[in-house]
Amino acid sequence: MLNLKISHNGGVACCVICQILRMKPILPALLFCCLSVGAFAQNAPPATSTTIQGAVIDSATNKPIGFVTVALQNAKTHAGIRSGLTKDDGSFSLKTNSTGPLEVALVFVGYKSKVVPVTGTDNTIDMGKLILSPSSNQLNEVSVTAARPLMKQEVDRISYDIQADPDSKALSVLDMMRKVPLLSVDGNDNIQLKGSGNYKILINGKESALVAKNPSDVLKSMPATNIEKIEVITTPPAKYDAEGLSGLINIITKRNADQGYNVGLNTRFNTVFGAGYNLNGTLKQGKFGMSFFGGFGSNGTLTNTSGSTENIFASNINILQSGVNTQKGRFHYGGTELSYELDTLNLITASFNLFSNNQSQFGPTNSNTDEAGVTTQTYTLNNSGTSSFTGFDAALNYQLGFKKSKDILLTFSYKYSYSPNKQYNANVFTDRFNYYQSDVPDFQQYNNAGNKDHTIQVDYASPLTKQLSIEAGAKAILRNNYSDFHVDNRDSTAQVYHMVDSLTNNFNYHQDIYSLYNSYQLKIGDKWAGKAGLRLEYTALSADFISAGVTTAPSYSNLIPSVSIQRSFKTSSINFGFTQRILRPGIFQLNPFVDKSNPTFVNTGNPQLKPELDNTFDLTYSNFTKNSINIDLSYAFSNNSIQNVSSLRTIQGKTKLDTVTYTTFENLGTHQTLGLNINTNMNITKTFTLGLNGQVNHVWLTGTFGGTMYHNDGFTGNAFGNMRYKFGTSGFALSFNAGYFSGNVNLQGKSSDFIFNQYLFSKEFFNKKMTIVLVANNPYAKFNTFRTTVNSTQFYQDLSNQNYYRSFAVRFNFRIGKLNSQIKRNEHGIQNDDTKSGGGGNNNSGGNK
Repeated sequence: MLNLKISHNGGVACCVICQILRMKPILPALLFCCLSVGAFAQNAPPATSTTIQGAVIDSATNKPIGFVTVALQNAKTHAGIRSGLTKDDGSFSLKTNSTGPLEVALVFVGYKSKVVPVTGTDNTIDMGKLILSPSSNQLNEVSVTAARPLMKQEVDRISYDIQADPDSKALSVLDMMRKVPLLSVDGNDNIQLKGSGNYKILINGKESALVAKNPSDVLKSMPATNIEKIEVITTPPAKYDAEGLSGLINIITKRNADQGYNVGLNTRFNTVFGAGYNLNGTLKQGKFGMSFFGGFGSNGTLTNTSGSTENIFASNINILQSGVNTQKGRFHYGGTELSYELDTLNLITASFNLFSNNQSQFGPTNSNTDEAGVTTQTYTLNNSGTSSFTGFDAALNYQLGFKKSKDILLTFSYKYSYSPNKQYNANVFTDRFNYYQSDVPDFQQYNNAGNKDHTIQVDYASPLTKQLSIEAGAKAILRNNYSDFHVDNRDSTAQVYHMVDSLTNNFNYHQDIYSLYNSYQLKIGDKWAGKAGLRLEYTALSADFISAGVTTAPSYSNLIPSVSIQRSFKTSSINFGFTQRILRPGIFQLNPFVDKSNPTFVNTGNPQLKPELDNTFDLTYSNFTKNSINIDLSYAFSNNSIQNVSSLRTIQGKTKLDTVTYTTFENLGTHQTLGLNINTNMNITKTFTLGLNGQVNHVWLTGTFGGTMYHNDGFTGNAFGNMRYKFGTSGFALSFNAGYFSGNVNLQGKSSDFIFNQYLFSKEFFNKKMTIVLVANNPYAKFNTFRTTVNSTQFYQDLSNQNYYRSFAVRFNFRIGKLNSQIKRNEHGIQNDDTKSGGGGNNNSGGNK
């Protein structure tokens, strides 16, 4: 988990997109950056006293190699001094005034990395021809201490090396996700993969309590210095559970350690969200290793305004609501991994993760109903409530190796997960007009929900030949989702609350999944690689509505194929993938708890939901030359997609009829998405980098609901740009990030677009062991209004929610310790990616908040 020994001085050019963000707040920043670069160039320091030059040659063809990363570093500490790229003729020239022993590290995709000592004392040192040999594994990460590629394309995934990005010391994990190919983060901090919220997040290849509910809450409070890299698995192989329609996001934490210890401290203070603290570290002593991270902080005290307008066509009724809501809360999170090597063939590992979030909120909502312009009903609803969520998981793994081959591994794993979620709301009405206590009394809502999982898994991996390897395994997930909820109405005469039987239920949803998988990976020389496999899953369901005495028990089986093919060239590759994925509804969508916090707009889940089956095709081109680029074209379709839909329902009260808007989830029709993602990164100069990441999709939605056939389609997309200027060797750096998000297209409507801006000014101290960062987020406006519209044959609805937009922050990062070796992890383990997490919110339900 902690800090790597990689030096980030220089770096390899990676990622980029050829799109221009047409946003007014960005234009002055672009102009400022361009003028700054020119000013800095004019004031550049004079040439250094020593020039180190040479040429890089291919050992097989004896021809020069262009665009090789050449990093000059201290031979004792391996600290980076200067870096650059070779020209087309293979030549390079680096200037330095550093004294002491020096070395040059050469890094290039498709070749074995090389470190060469620098000898000589002249003002110009010519190292002559430096030979690089082709690598048998073109896309392996380099292990030398030189700058390394920021992005890597494998046969079934794209990885983004967080620690190779200098901004990792200044940004949170959520901020860094905006730079990762195929990922985006919208204005409400919802994470999207290829423009969709249907995905699964893993931590170190395993489902984790840290991201069991709303991963954005944790990831925006966790510093990127905790993270090694982020993998976007576009065509998940058969060893992964079939859940996650768009793919998987695998966040790999840092785990490097030497004999001894290493500790890092991160703090931040934000003018809106308050303070946050993070401690991370590693310990390695003999055969025992441990890595850990943890943090706590405030969610801030936030006061937001909201409003809604609804027009009911048949009766010409208009419902206008406006509200003010104040929220505050705190969070805690932590995780640890333990490792003990019994001997070279036997490894025991364990992990523990915990996340908790306590929140309270209160505020009034004013409601006014008119018919043909005449007021017919008004009231004020004063709502207050608390919620507490806890996620915990613990896993134990035993890995057995074989003397015949170190690549033959047999792994046994067990994992337990527990995620309780308690909610309480008190609702008191005042200023009533034609909204009678006898029809809608004051009431309280209670909901105790969550899930408990037991998972058992066995995995076997072995090479069959030098070119062909096999993976096989079996898995059982025993899951119990539960919800015990009730509503208590207040007796206005006796001033006491009584439970309402019709709004009370004890719900248990048992979901047991048994699976077998078998996959093969084939490599043909350095040019071709492929993975293919099948996964058989049997799902046994039992839904018990205990209070109502109703039980349903449907079961189903799925045979899931996955195929990935990669054709590699000298500096680029083309990948094709096909897979089927399953979206099993999660507890949030299944829970029949009726949320009447706003009695005019009611929300509930649907325990009768069926899993959604999705077919995905993916074609990717990646080029790893000086200005690397990644282009991804994908098409996905589903014939029983889960949609978030609304309808009108008439409620008979004691004195009159009332109409409410009822929102739930249904399996409806087809969902098709054609998407294009382009990601690129350019080193404009040695000190100025530019990156762009963009996605555009066309979405088609069709479904029948309430006897009406709905059709909706449209373009969605996002674009994110980042700039960074480093002020020579002073340790100062200036960064600018900006993004545009178009909003979502839903079956019954759409959401508004969003613009994001961020300025960062950082300074490194004590040989890069300490970093202080000043941050300005969206300085142009204090609030941003997010809008969602719903178009139904019965009504039209416009919802608005005002969120804090402007904030300023100070971030502090400090680390101590030496970074050399790695804590050993088992190669296989439990990855419960079979159900929809908070982060994988249905694209039509708005995702996380």
